[in-house]
Amino acid sequence: MAKVAFTAGRVASFKCPADKRQAFLWDASTPGLGLRKTPSGKPAYVFQAPYQGKDLRLTIGSPASWSIPDAQAKARELQRLIDAGKDPRSLKREAIAEAQAKQEQDMARAVTIGEVWSIYIEARRPYWGDLHYQDHIKLARKGGEMPKRGINGGGLTIDMPLYPLMPLRLFELDAPTVEAWAAEQAKTRPTSARLAWRLLKVFLNWCAEQPQYASIMPAKNAAATRKSREAFGRPKPKQDALLREQLPEWFDAVRKIGNPVISAYLQTLLLTGARPGEVLTMRWEDVNMQWRGITILSFCAVLLNQSALQSTAIICGVSSEMDVVKPMKAKGWPSATAPAPNPAPNPAPCWVFCCRLPAQIDCER
Repeated sequence: MAKVAFTAGRVASFKCPADKRQAFLWDASTPGLGLRKTPSGKPAYVFQAPYQGKDLRLTIGSPASWSIPDAQAKARELQRLIDAGKDPRSLKREAIAEAQAKQEQDMARAVTIGEVWSIYIEARRPYWGDLHYQDHIKLARKGGEMPKRGINGGGLTIDMPLYPLMPLRLFELDAPTVEAWAAEQAKTRPTSARLAWRLLKVFLNWCAEQPQYASIMPAKNAAATRKSREAFGRPKPKQDALLREQLPEWFDAVRKIGNPVISAYLQTLLLTGARPGEVLTMRWEDVNMQWRGITILSFCAVLLNQSALQSTAIICGVSSEMDVVKPMKAKGWPSATAPAPNPAPNPAPCWVFCCRLPAQIDCER
């Protein structure tokens, strides 16, 4: 293996014969340092030396980036590692892995809670119901927008409970930060803030299970502290329940409402225990007149007596007189002049089965 003293001219003029896959030019002054050239490729400095009975070859770099003295110094450094019994290839892989880990760590530390929150809710959406998914969006929403309803078009919406945490970087969310947030939110809206706190706890557990975020998460869930839990206090029992003795007067008042849709809507809420948003999604095809049942959000089966069925039929655009069904509208709401439902005389008690507690309701009216 012929060797020459490397010079800029010799390095630049070195060519690979066309009938060879590659050719080498070796430096006489630095053991193991060579210049590799292929017929169509660019030249590169290489280092070659025996290691554990086999030749080891590493690429140092292009002559355009490495000067001859720098390439010679690198070759001597690699030779010292081999003399010490170390494999330069393993050290190089370890250095690359360490650099990648540091880069991932820096990226994880730069990500905000809002960015991870969006990733989290989309990843978990297939396992949630629509209402639970909407809770995650609503409770992290920014305020400052014109409301669609509720205050007669005046004023702007306010930031929801979780929004103050969204701009923070994920690794900055520690227990004192959550506790201070809980104390502030509990002053004005403890009920919605309590739900937001529960969602936050589950979110942080999810983050701790993700490889890209686990390294920056604390050992203990930052939201799972007694101080943050106690900030919201205990939920108070609701005192606005409708008593059994009040049902006749309530039905009298509701059935006197001029708009039959609103009247039927309120009665359906009471009879089924459904949420307002669940009833608003109902259409006439959700009412089964044959078996006296309705379907709410495709998962809530409700069995009604004739009077209750007539009340719910009109909200979906169906007029019912006993066993006669007449579609009033294919979709949407009926007009305000639609005929009000006629309650059946002496209706029997009906059983209501839904996703909440079953309850027997005596439709005396």
